[in-house]
Amino acid sequence: MPAVAALLFTLALAPGFAAVAEAQVTPFTRSLSEAASRDEAIAAFYRDRGYRPLWTGAEDSARREALLSALSRAADHGLPVQRYDAAALIAGFRAAATEGDRGRLEVAMTRALVSYAHDLQSGVLEPGKVDPGIKREVEKQDPLLNLAAFERDPAGFLKSLPPKDPEYARLVKEKIRLERLMLSGGWGPEVPATKLEPGAGGPALVALRDRLMAMGYLDRSATSVYDERIRAAVAAFQLDHGLEADGVAGQGTLAEINIPPQERLKSVLVAMERERWMGRDLGRRHIWVNLTDFRTRIVDEGKVTFETRSVIGKDVPDMRSPEFSDQMDYMVINPSWNVPRSITTKEYLPLMQRNPNAASHLVLVDRNGRAVNRGAVNFNAYNARNFPFSMRQPPSDGNALGLVKFMFPNQWNIYLHDTPSKSLFDREARAFSHGCIRLADPFDFAYALLAAQTDDPEGLFQGHLRSGKETVVRLDQPVPVHLVYFTAYSSAKGKMNYRRDVYGRDGVIYEALTAAGVVLGPLQG
Repeated sequence: MPAVAALLFTLALAPGFAAVAEAQVTPFTRSLSEAASRDEAIAAFYRDRGYRPLWTGAEDSARREALLSALSRAADHGLPVQRYDAAALIAGFRAAATEGDRGRLEVAMTRALVSYAHDLQSGVLEPGKVDPGIKREVEKQDPLLNLAAFERDPAGFLKSLPPKDPEYARLVKEKIRLERLMLSGGWGPEVPATKLEPGAGGPALVALRDRLMAMGYLDRSATSVYDERIRAAVAAFQLDHGLEADGVAGQGTLAEINIPPQERLKSVLVAMERERWMGRDLGRRHIWVNLTDFRTRIVDEGKVTFETRSVIGKDVPDMRSPEFSDQMDYMVINPSWNVPRSITTKEYLPLMQRNPNAASHLVLVDRNGRAVNRGAVNFNAYNARNFPFSMRQPPSDGNALGLVKFMFPNQWNIYLHDTPSKSLFDREARAFSHGCIRLADPFDFAYALLAAQTDDPEGLFQGHLRSGKETVVRLDQPVPVHLVYFTAYSSAKGKMNYRRDVYGRDGVIYEALTAAGVVLGPLQG
């Protein structure tokens, strides 16, 4: 909308429009009522105010200018600008010649405000309709309350709409930076190699050097050899992109280095939408599990106070870890593992049909919770639908849940837990579980949580652990836990980090944003 900024604060009502503003209101009321009838909230708003105008009166210029100014910057937020179309609204003011025109324009302005406020407060998309793995419940504001708040304080209301999390502002800044990069040619030519390591030279090394300089990882250099400065720059890039920071530009690292700004911009646009889904209050203390980063963090007053590596669900249907928020209420020390029915019937039943004593570390349990002698069961008489038993693994060092699990009871039976499979935490990408989140340092995680309610968190935890008994320890103050999926986010120092789209969810969300009218391109508006 190149004309919007120039027109915004010089907007004046056309002479014909000024004349109809002082004319009889009955045609205006009729036109307004008909235009508003398609939306009950807007119709109710005007009925309640006796069809008084909000935008088209001679005294309404401040409200008009506040909204049109905000709409002219909608592209900064990665929103579908044509949904609000400030240029069309301005043209409508200039062309209005009748009371009917005035009534329709009145409703068009209100509809633009309602849509813009909804999209900035709650997101453009319905997350659950985009991907079934996104279980997030998005808070939505009542349009009538939004309209009332705008009328009281137009500028203040519009300023309040974007997420207050500083991360959102950093994403907006990164979006603008990437758009400018796209205008100036990006980061230059791709690196034509599959692997480069210290000592290497030639045209591919020069391309790597130049791209690292363009990305800000290397100071100005004329080197034609893979020296220590390039190794350090590669390692820094790897850290910011979730790669093993060995300083060697292998196939995976070069694939990430060669990703152009427009692809990173897609990640940023999706991250901004996800931020709008998150709601207003994450909790002064909360647990942040970023699935794409394979990390779990405890955040206190906006600062990360504990961090550990995580294993997330496999990238196969029914095992991908879902996204949602809940409250962690308690931990279970020396837990039993109640095997999910899907695992019991899909994995263990076929084994026991071939050998009744397979998976002997698990106890077969009837509907009353009693242990069942496997020798008395004809496993071949059952299938996944009618199998009448469940399975449980008693507490032990080899328990699938390890020695502690952290509970925020939810319908998807997802929780955080220890694991005996420690070697998986050494992998760069860690999607191996059935959906729950495994922690590399579960004891330290427990100590950090318990420190809020005891002077000796380690002693409290270890005392229960040594008992060998399954023990529930409740948190005095439940802690919000957020399972999220951000492929673009900033570090504690504000530097942008990027991660791979492990489950392909970002790709699906970006396609949905595009279908909704979001445009990928440099500096719209």
